[in-house]
Amino acid sequence: MKVIDIMTTIRHRKGIKVTEVAEDHLAQEKNVKPDGKVGSGEKLWKRLSLTVGGTVAISLGLLTSVYVATLHENDLWFSNIKEVEREISFRTECGLYYSYYKEMLQATSIQQGLHGLIYDNKTESLRTINVLERMNVYQEVFLSILYRILPIQKYLEPVYFYIYTLFGLQALYVIALYVTSWLLSGTWLSGLLAAFWYITNRIDTTRVEFTIPLRENWALPFFAVQIAAITYLFRSHLRPLHEVTWLYIIQLTGILLVCVLQFFNSMILGSLLISFNVSVLLARTVQKNMKMGCLLNRLGKLFFHVLMVLCLTLLVNNFIKKILNLESDEHIFKFLKAKFGFGATSGSANVQSTDKMEICTIVLKPGAAYNLMHTVLFGCLALSTMRMKYLWTSHMCVFASFGLCSTEVWGFVLKSVRLYTPQRLCVIRYLVPIITLLYLSYKFCPGMMDELSELREFYDPDTVELMNWIKSNTPKKAVIAGSMQLLAGVKLCTGRILTNHPHYEDKSLRERTKQVYQVYAKRSPEDVYSILRSFGTNYVILEDSICYERRHSRGCRLRDLLDIANGHVMDGLGENEPDLKASLYPRFCEEIKKNLSSYSMYFTRVFQNKTFHVYKLAKHK
Repeated sequence: MKVIDIMTTIRHRKGIKVTEVAEDHLAQEKNVKPDGKVGSGEKLWKRLSLTVGGTVAISLGLLTSVYVATLHENDLWFSNIKEVEREISFRTECGLYYSYYKEMLQATSIQQGLHGLIYDNKTESLRTINVLERMNVYQEVFLSILYRILPIQKYLEPVYFYIYTLFGLQALYVIALYVTSWLLSGTWLSGLLAAFWYITNRIDTTRVEFTIPLRENWALPFFAVQIAAITYLFRSHLRPLHEVTWLYIIQLTGILLVCVLQFFNSMILGSLLISFNVSVLLARTVQKNMKMGCLLNRLGKLFFHVLMVLCLTLLVNNFIKKILNLESDEHIFKFLKAKFGFGATSGSANVQSTDKMEICTIVLKPGAAYNLMHTVLFGCLALSTMRMKYLWTSHMCVFASFGLCSTEVWGFVLKSVRLYTPQRLCVIRYLVPIITLLYLSYKFCPGMMDELSELREFYDPDTVELMNWIKSNTPKKAVIAGSMQLLAGVKLCTGRILTNHPHYEDKSLRERTKQVYQVYAKRSPEDVYSILRSFGTNYVILEDSICYERRHSRGCRLRDLLDIANGHVMDGLGENEPDLKASLYPRFCEEIKKNLSSYSMYFTRVFQNKTFHVYKLAKHK
């Protein structure tokens, strides 16, 4: 049943003339007057609106880029600090990703740089890995090649070329959100509101100014462009069977291409996205004519279709993982189990009446339905994982602005209270977002100006001292062990070989990290020495912030997790599981500082400051 037919039926029940309904509907769809005549200045007005709206979109995008770049500069005084301090500012995995950009630039040629990434023996000691296969670093490769071939080396330092590219992508992100909201509502005023909400909710929409190289800062702008493109595709003349099907094929082809570029990364082959796309195409082949029949019949078919897709997705995914023996992403599912394993969810959704369902069918066009689906799913992700709030909040800015500028929403509201006229609809549709924008400007602009005027400076002398000591006092082929987040900085700043690092999507690396972290457990010096030497370790870095951690509650600290994993009783007051036993040895990171002979025969302290302690391992024992 077509949308116009449903409208006709419902309006007819309520005593509204069918001809008026059809005329109103066609006028909205084709932007013509009910009598069929096109206004003399309509084409000019459309062109003017498109020009103004496009100019505003580009301007807001550029302003957002300048805004986050200024915040980054003001927070670190990035232009005035030393190179080692700039590199240290790329915390945790950010430093790891940036290190490959640095390696590509330091290589004598592009070919040598690529060879170094494909046959990398510095990221994980005693192992040669293919970085392009294991990690998503083609962005760094592309930027490094671009920096080499463009005539900008005399005018722009490599680090600025890198960070300005990421800040520039924020412009693309905002423009994509702006366009999506504009497409949904039909007015660029909605896009302006979406962009403004994105900027004023910056804390919940992006963290690019202090975690620049994170993969999400590369991915989200292009994902927003994809959503805008699909929203544009979902127009009234869409042929669902042909063109939506093509979307699944394009997504499947795209991710398989990524798999090929990453040297057939098995984790990509075992991703839920591939399984989902395959399952949808199979389900669409099996189940046809979903739009035939009455409303309840179609809802039943839809429910069965969703159930079939979900079941097929799980079956296909399990089949692929069994065939390829994949375990790289099992930590993600363990995380989800931990999140939801405390009890089944409860509560049932309220059943809506048939009339309300029909009205929703009228109001919700394909593009709006698609974005509503994204909003709900992103909301579920945000509730399950705090890190995903950046995805959800950004999309909420789009959907909320669409709601405030939508003719369908305001038309439904006005008709519900029997106040609908085309003139009132037009006034409210534009007046409400304008008032909202004025309020947001009044409320947030002074705070944003204060934020831009606040000046700080990077200050981490202990880490700077550590990195300078490693560069000056250790061999270039030295193997260094420590915490994941610190070692990423060690690799970037010193180029030394690591035992482990923050890229966690590998089962053997996760097990290696667990073994290296025994330096913070209750283990004997012989055991710790044996473990570290098995990875070729020459130096181990101990951090007081981990050894004496106080930020987290008991049971959540790293040393507590290690104690539980080793079957040892945790420190401090509080209950322990009955199967845990007292360790025969004190905590290694505390006891080694006493310089007892049982420890000094294996480890010699060679560096110390207020935060870090570096010990050199004896060569043979």
